[in-house]
Amino acid sequence: MSIKQFNGSYIANEDRLLFRFNTADDSEIRFWLTRRITFFILAATAHLVEKQLEKIHPKTTAKVISEFQQETAREKADFSTAYQAVTKFPIGADPVLIVDVRCTLLEVEGQSVMSMDFVMQSGGQINMKLALATLQTMRVLLERLVLQSRWTDGPDAWIQNGVSAATEEVAGLPLSPSSDPKQVH
Repeated sequence: MSIKQFNGSYIANEDRLLFRFNTADDSEIRFWLTRRITFFILAATAHLVEKQLEKIHPKTTAKVISEFQQETAREKADFSTAYQAVTKFPIGADPVLIVDVRCTLLEVEGQSVMSMDFVMQSGGQINMKLALATLQTMRVLLERLVLQSRWTDGPDAWIQNGVSAATEEVAGLPLSPSSDPKQVH
């Protein structure tokens, strides 16, 4: 499977990422990625790449090299090219929910390749083997989608930005402090 493009968007009413990619044979795969899965992908792939670099560099140098490579990928990322429509959907036109991901860094013909097994809710799985440059591009997109989703903002920012401040109560729990300091709402 030769990947041509990645695409994604945050779908607020699902609180998930719609992650899709198209291939050289005009196929498209569509996944729903949850917050947990997305953060796992970002953490696991960064960790594995760094560990690979530690085989030939001291730990601090490996970390700097990894960060530099990711920053270079951010600078090279092309978000202006339109995502190309395709004609084939091998696992269906509807996105499938990913419930687990297994990541392994392999050596293939002298090159480091990230093997990612996306486990679908239906029980099947799809394997992607990505060259590190392609992996870094995918990570840039996921990082951008996490920022768009505001998953890292936390509850205080959500309240300040009106997500739950429209009412004085959320699920029957008052937001204002109690007049009795011993009482907790």
